[in-house]
Amino acid sequence: MTAAAEGCRPTLILSRGDLAALAGPADYLQAAETAFLALAAGTARSPPPLAIPAPEGAFHGKAAILEGERPYVALKLNGNFPANPERHGLPTIQGALILCDGATGAVLAVMDSGEITLRRTAAATALAARRLARPESGTLLICGCGLQAGAHLQALRELFPLRRCHAWDRDEAKALAFARRAAASGLETVPVRDLDDWVGADIVVACTTARSPYLGLRTVRPGTFVAAVGADSPDKSEIVPELSARATFVADVLAQCAVMGDLHHALRAGAMDEAGVHAELHEIVSGRKPGRSREEEITLFDSTGTGVQDVAAAALLFERARERPGLRRVELAA
Repeated sequence: MTAAAEGCRPTLILSRGDLAALAGPADYLQAAETAFLALAAGTARSPPPLAIPAPEGAFHGKAAILEGERPYVALKLNGNFPANPERHGLPTIQGALILCDGATGAVLAVMDSGEITLRRTAAATALAARRLARPESGTLLICGCGLQAGAHLQALRELFPLRRCHAWDRDEAKALAFARRAAASGLETVPVRDLDDWVGADIVVACTTARSPYLGLRTVRPGTFVAAVGADSPDKSEIVPELSARATFVADVLAQCAVMGDLHHALRAGAMDEAGVHAELHEIVSGRKPGRSREEEITLFDSTGTGVQDVAAAALLFERARERPGLRRVELAA
């Protein structure tokens, strides 16, 4: 079907439930690899993210084009309101993604952005871990037991022979609840009461909303892979600058991490400069630069999220959904 003919179709409306039924962790991993290989090849472009402060949170906008036989463009707007669950009974992240035909401008789909953000973030961590973590990694520490914790656990279990998971959260009840859910899935999971008194995991995922660093060399032992996921704005920080400086540091997008990731805080502290960054993820995925090279090496992935991940995931979801009956379609111009 031509792009013009596709543009004559009504726009697909895909809810979180629709998206969950269309793709799993392996599919999002495939989309993540597509995204970073496209960045390496120069067939994907993304402008800097947009941030709009609001009284109790912020709105974040990301966009990108993914070129190819059929180009796709996506624009995502997320509202991030950390107090929502307690104050309003609403999710922390809500929003929508608009997927367009890059050749005609036709609006192909409007999708829930929360599910895409959740899964593509965990997929980027898994993609980085596949090249930066030790293949035999069997223990996992997750810091921050919100939705990202579950998504990361699912994504990493598909790649590594995990035997044991440790869960830490400043809210001990959240860590305990997550540990129970993870244990019910068949993985031994233990809540960690005090992170300062605990040492040792093969893989560490930091996915909190912290505004001061809490994860340093005392907790991270030689040979560990660390995914720094929570710092997606300049005021958030999870990684002690000395750990960033000691590790083999990989950024998802260097320019972006320098202004809004944990790299931003390491630079401001004078612990390292941009020349100390080993690579961007697309350089690792494409083989231009090596991943892990030593058994005792600490590797760190600074993940701030790029619109190229969103458009690659949305394109995959749309391709699966467009021929399925029963999904909602609307005529936006009617």
